[in-house]
Amino acid sequence: MTYRVCFVCTGNICRSPMAESVFRARAAEAGLDGLVAVDSAGTDGWHEGEHADPRTVSVLEEHGYGGAHVARRFEPSWFARLDLVIALDTGHLRALRRLAPTGEEARKVRLLRSYDPTAGDDLDVPDPYYGHRDGFERCLEMVEAASTGLLAAVREELEGRAA
Repeated sequence: MTYRVCFVCTGNICRSPMAESVFRARAAEAGLDGLVAVDSAGTDGWHEGEHADPRTVSVLEEHGYGGAHVARRFEPSWFARLDLVIALDTGHLRALRRLAPTGEEARKVRLLRSYDPTAGDDLDVPDPYYGHRDGFERCLEMVEAASTGLLAAVREELEGRAA
């Protein structure tokens, strides 16, 4: 059975497509390609149908990740088919938990940086949209650091299902 993860930020053009691309690559490297489905969306529909921000694409491609993406809005009905909904900051976490139809589905929502043991108390991935390219580089660093712990958690869930 496929384990489904969806990353969510505000407009689905910067942080969440970056996290989607990185985590998809990590899952493939770990041999979990057919076992883990990775997706992303935004809490708002401002950029629906648009490609990822060119700075996101540029940073991803320079670091060996894919940059193809089309933005869309997260729909509450998706909770039923998802195993894990990963919020990129605490505002997204709150918004997603409010959207969740049940308490059980609200518990599927987690902060990405909660999977990074070096993150400390600041678990938000800052929105790089209004800044410069270095903000996108920093975003990628945070996403990569958290993806290691997230991959370990997903692998553990998959092993638990197989047992």
